[in-house]
Amino acid sequence: MAITQKQVLSLQQKLSPQQIQTIKLLELPTMQLEQRIKQEIENNIVLEEDERTPEEEEPQQISVDEYLREDETPSYKSRINNYSKDDKQRPVILSEGRSLQEYLVEQLGYRNLSEREMKLATYLVGSIDEDGYLRRELDAIADDIAFTLGIETTAEELERLLDVIHDLEPAGIGARNLRECLLLQMGQLPMNTPARRLARRILTDYFDEFVKKHYEKLISRLQVSEEEFRDAIAEIRRLTPKPGNLYAEGGTDTTPYIIPDFILDYHDGRFDLSLNSSNIPEVRINRRYAEMLRDMVAPDGTVKAEDREALQFVKSKIDSAKWFISAIKQRHDTLMRTMQTILDYQKEYFKDGDKSKLRPMILKDIADRTGLDVSTISRVVNSKYVQTQFGIILLKSLFSEAMQTESGEEVSSYEIKNILQQCIDEEDKRHPLTDETLMDILNSKGYRIARRTVAKYREMLNIPVARLRKQI
Repeated sequence: MAITQKQVLSLQQKLSPQQIQTIKLLELPTMQLEQRIKQEIENNIVLEEDERTPEEEEPQQISVDEYLREDETPSYKSRINNYSKDDKQRPVILSEGRSLQEYLVEQLGYRNLSEREMKLATYLVGSIDEDGYLRRELDAIADDIAFTLGIETTAEELERLLDVIHDLEPAGIGARNLRECLLLQMGQLPMNTPARRLARRILTDYFDEFVKKHYEKLISRLQVSEEEFRDAIAEIRRLTPKPGNLYAEGGTDTTPYIIPDFILDYHDGRFDLSLNSSNIPEVRINRRYAEMLRDMVAPDGTVKAEDREALQFVKSKIDSAKWFISAIKQRHDTLMRTMQTILDYQKEYFKDGDKSKLRPMILKDIADRTGLDVSTISRVVNSKYVQTQFGIILLKSLFSEAMQTESGEEVSSYEIKNILQQCIDEEDKRHPLTDETLMDILNSKGYRIARRTVAKYREMLNIPVARLRKQI
């Protein structure tokens, strides 16, 4: 055991700070890489952004190793530009926008609130979760306000201010539970139809029965027809159970676009794969500092005593810049190598985006084909996206476990999920299929699968149990 521990410690000690930084660069998605490069330019005076156009660049790249031997300090394009002049530019931008809390506080500014009420209401808004619910007790929030803001308040006063928040957009914001959330939304609708009035009554008086889908019992108690009840249920289903998500999904001026790391085109039976590096700065070593380094060294190789400290400083900065440029290149090479291997492995899927064509694929499959470590593949795919003709895909989502058919053939779990989804979409909603029935269907199709696995895949598809899928 002691020997093993020493070996592990020895391996850990061999991992240099440069290697650690290289790993961190590999993990960065495109947006963060851009920021990281700009940060490095700010921190290292030797590095500078290369703003020359491609026409002005040297016809071939010069190794950074030669920065002391060449008359001109070379530049390295930290981005790989695989686009021609005729290629269309893709609108891949990221817009951060305002947070949900900022949006709510902005609306509070239009309400006739005193300075004290504004402070309390703002604190309440800050206690709302991302999905739009206020899950903390008002008494506990009152205690926190007294401690953090030095304002004595009561749950009753906070309740009055919460009523103000309930009138804000999106409708249902600040609700304490699902029932209150749906009723708040219903309260902002005109009660001008029998269906809406019946829907409000169901939410007010028969919420538990509604959640448990005891529809026959509800129809009897409400003394309405099936058609009337169905119309009321349709009104409820138009409401939003998590109003905060509306904001995150673009319900306001926030537009959360994803910047893909790869661009994949498919036309004329051929794939064109490239890194998306349109916003990545090009970096090079500033030639002035290389010249400064040369000037400090006499023809016989000696250095003046007063120049030694400056020489060491400049040399360390150049070495750091050299490493950073090399690390960026290594990152690009690793990303392209990994993505090309994934493309080769899942070629049929990338032609049209049909998930049923996804082959079972684990990290080790790609690691074995690239010669890279499994941990490296994991870092590459964890937060990277590829833009295809059928949408932007998270690389991590392409990996799935294998299932075996009765014939011994391995199929992707995606194929199982697709069949489950299809079965549930086509089921009789009056008599939804149970997990056991779904298991029997899959087994009859030749898929070896247990009931608990069916339940797991169903949950992964965000499909409720049969009882909750029941409709009239």
